[in-house]
Amino acid sequence: MSRLRGKTIVLTGSSSGIGAVAAQKMARAGARLCLVARNETQLREVQQSIQRAGGEAWIYPADLTVEDEAAACAEAILAEHARVDVLINNAARSIRRPIVEALDRLHDYQRTMQINYLGAVSLTLKLLPRMLAQGHGQVVNISTLSTQVPIPLFSAYLASKSALESFSRSLQAELGHQGIDVTVVHFPMVRTPMSSKTSIYKHMRMMDSDGAADWLIRAVEKRPARIASPLGNVGSVILAAVPGPATRFTQPLFRLMDWRLKNKLKKEGVE
Repeated sequence: MSRLRGKTIVLTGSSSGIGAVAAQKMARAGARLCLVARNETQLREVQQSIQRAGGEAWIYPADLTVEDEAAACAEAILAEHARVDVLINNAARSIRRPIVEALDRLHDYQRTMQINYLGAVSLTLKLLPRMLAQGHGQVVNISTLSTQVPIPLFSAYLASKSALESFSRSLQAELGHQGIDVTVVHFPMVRTPMSSKTSIYKHMRMMDSDGAADWLIRAVEKRPARIASPLGNVGSVILAAVPGPATRFTQPLFRLMDWRLKNKLKKEGVE
């Protein structure tokens, strides 16, 4: 029997991409899904797909960057479900921009922090009392391989994910003895609507949403502190031990990768 069977799982960013695929897989494994995202139409499509397959799903349209909407969302979930077993903070946004091109764009950092960090923390704080009262719960926070292997051009995104990782460690340190498990998932690049907005990534090898959804299922089933790729695990050790050389060494590699990807796009344009 699946370890997900009967669990009530709150999954943000579940209207498309990784979240939508994970929701359907978890529902097939017997979980009860509370789907959270801004787009009500897409949320309802995911819900109906789950229900047609015999699963259980409820939708809670909300913009988690708006405090009143986040509060109303949490209140509705708590009113309709006696238990909240798992919260997966999957909703996110990413911005690819050099720092020198963002000197007058502080709003890039503010918006990214608002959803990737504050939105996740907000919903976590609102659902934690129920988890503590029932004596168990799990928070799964989505991060990225790129906090383990230093890369350029994503300073706003990586700063927000690093903040979320630090919050995750504090949460585990303070409440682990009260039955609260915390898992950080370090995804590599995943082919989703969000990553597709960057044209040069068309030719980059990426994990697909199906594989990423399996990582989320493993997070809930196994409840580890971290799920990451072998490259990410090695990168974390090297970055902690020798941060200066690790950062300097990777920069030529990323510049070469970008050059090759751009050249492929140029060739497509010529042909």
